[in-house]
Amino acid sequence: MILTRRNLLLGATATLAGCDRLASNASFREALFSAENFHKWAQRGVMARDALAPEFRPDQISPFFRANGTANPNTPAYKALWRNGFADWSLAITGLVERPLALSLAQLRQMPHREQITRHDCVEGWSAIGKWRGVPLKTILDAAKLRDGARYIVLRCADDMGGGRPYYESIDLFDAFHPQTILAFALNDRPLSVANGAPLRLRVERQLGYKQAKYLMGIEAVATLDGIGKGKGGYWEDYADYDWYAGI
Repeated sequence: MILTRRNLLLGATATLAGCDRLASNASFREALFSAENFHKWAQRGVMARDALAPEFRPDQISPFFRANGTANPNTPAYKALWRNGFADWSLAITGLVERPLALSLAQLRQMPHREQITRHDCVEGWSAIGKWRGVPLKTILDAAKLRDGARYIVLRCADDMGGGRPYYESIDLFDAFHPQTILAFALNDRPLSVANGAPLRLRVERQLGYKQAKYLMGIEAVATLDGIGKGKGGYWEDYADYDWYAGI
């Protein structure tokens, strides 16, 4: 069966039975059927909530996994952390949580983790297959105990993009709790290199590479993306009009 936009919209109409009053509102219709929201709804509408991105065999791992985006934040603060083997680094979990946390790299490595061999697809047109090891983001969020108002997870990074504008990204709770969404500390059975995001990076496997935030410093649970950066949900979304939802 070929899934056309018309078929998907008909499916969405059936699924949204009982929402007629909302659908009659022009502003709601505009938001619902915008290109970005259609992309998000279409992908999620034809896939189960916990559907996994394809995983690969060890013999399919790429011989070289190039760096996406910045290859080194190169700030004084980051260089100091790197020189000390990230022993002084910790990941802050803040915002709408009942139990704020600060987790060292050693603590993260001791937590239950997941390994997955997946393909990284870059918006620039290249791809690579790598084996990632890390802690499921769900594990961290469960430990911090999200408050009822939390809707998004903002990932704050050490990279200032060379212009004093810190790199950040965000995902919603749907993707935050996906089983393949992990905070990765190893690539191909080795600790992350600087180029690949040391000491910790996000892997949200059903989205494009720019969503895979590197050089993580903090995670913040928020109710809205308003007032964060330019309010579009990420660095490239703010400054290059990339889509907030980059599903593949």
